[in-house]
Amino acid sequence: MKSSTALFGKKCLFIFDLDGTLVDAYQAISRSLNYTRRIFGYPPVGLNRAKKSVGKGERHFIGLFFPSNEAARALTVYRRHHKKSLTRYARLKPHAARLLRILKERGCVLAIASNRPALFTRIIIESLRLKPYFDLVVCADQIQRLKPHPKILRHIMRTFNMPKESAVFVGDMSIDMATAARAGIDAVFVKGGSDSVSQVKPYPVRKVIASLKELIPDAATIEVCRPR
Repeated sequence: MKSSTALFGKKCLFIFDLDGTLVDAYQAISRSLNYTRRIFGYPPVGLNRAKKSVGKGERHFIGLFFPSNEAARALTVYRRHHKKSLTRYARLKPHAARLLRILKERGCVLAIASNRPALFTRIIIESLRLKPYFDLVVCADQIQRLKPHPKILRHIMRTFNMPKESAVFVGDMSIDMATAARAGIDAVFVKGGSDSVSQVKPYPVRKVIASLKELIPDAATIEVCRPR
C-alpha cells in the first residue's frame, strides 16, 4: 500500500462520500427510524443496527425495517421527521473541516458523491456550512444510479475534464471502494463508518485511515493545482 504522499502528489480532484466519511448523521438516522417504527407500532432498533444498514439508498434502508405493504407509508413518515432530525443531530466528523479547508487552499477541486437523496444532502450541507468547500455535489437520485455503479464518479470527472489519475474517492463503505474500482480511480477507506476493514479487502484500496486527521499532513504538501 502506497503512502498518502505518493498518492496525493498527483491528485487535483478529491471526491468524498458524505455519511460516515465527512459527516456523522447516524443519530439523526436512528431517531427518524425509531420515530417511524413507533408510529407503526414496532419496537426501537439499536443505533449500531441502523448504522450498519445504511448506504444503499433510503428505500432499501426502510425496506429492512418495515414489511413491504407498509414501506411506502413508512418512508413518507421517515422523510418528514428526518428533515428536522438532520438539522439537530448531524455533526461534522473530527478534522473534516480542517482537511477540506487545506485541500481548498491548495487549489484542489472538491466534490461529494452520495447515495443520500439530494434533498437531505442539501440540508446537511447547509446546516453544517459545507457549501463553500465544494465545487460540485452529486446525489444518486439526480443521476438515477446508486453507488456502486460508477456513473456518479464518471459524471464528476467529466464535469471537470479530469483524468482518472487525477482523482481520488474517500469513503467509509465497501460500496464506495467498489464504486472507485469500477470507475478506475484511487480510493481511501475511512474506518469507523458503516463497514469494517474486512469488508473492503476485496477492493484495491490505496490507503486505510482511522481518521481524516491522517490525511491532513500530506494534503498540506500538495502542490497548488488547478483543473485542466
